[in-house]
Amino acid sequence: MKTAPAEILRTYGPFPEVSSVHGVSFDSDHVWFAAGEALKAFDPQSGEAVRSIPVAAHAGTAFDGRHLFQIAEDRILKIDPATGAVLGDIPAPGGGADSGMAWAEGALWVGQYRERKIHQIDPETGAILRTVSSNRFVTGVTWVDGELWHGARDEDGCEVRRIDPGDGQVLEALEMPAGTTVTGLESDGGERLFCGGGDSGLVRAVRRPRRAKG
Repeated sequence: MKTAPAEILRTYGPFPEVSSVHGVSFDSDHVWFAAGEALKAFDPQSGEAVRSIPVAAHAGTAFDGRHLFQIAEDRILKIDPATGAVLGDIPAPGGGADSGMAWAEGALWVGQYRERKIHQIDPETGAILRTVSSNRFVTGVTWVDGELWHGARDEDGCEVRRIDPGDGQVLEALEMPAGTTVTGLESDGGERLFCGGGDSGLVRAVRRPRRAKG
């Protein structure tokens, strides 16, 4: 396993009326994050807040290319980002103990914090399709370039780590600075991993290492 300090590229926030950041997602233009009683968005270039949807937003956030998905207690809401309308909901696999969430391979991937698991679930029914185990608390989930990354936490601190999606083996770990946390994780499809900062009310962009090919 390769371990290195996380390189923080930029810190966003604090934002108006935001005391904590839970889930994080990216729609190719804006970074969305769960702020408790609202789903909010900011421009990652300017850092300015641009949108707010009044909806329960307690944990992970995901985007499938058309819709936002948001964990609200023990449900996952499907939201039209243009109007803010809730189009439907499915049960969350953890029954309210869920953490991060991502969209990949036509499915939702939902972290289970204390269970140290990531479930792939059917976005229409909530049925669990497969499960990947971790050896740390799961605090955020994202896929990029076929890589599964998640926020990881224990008594020693917080990391962003890449794991084998088959057996959960840790392949790479980025150690976050002391005193920081990761609550929600999302890739921009390139070098940035957006990390929710919990009660700091901040979002941090961390550089994703590129692996040599060939």
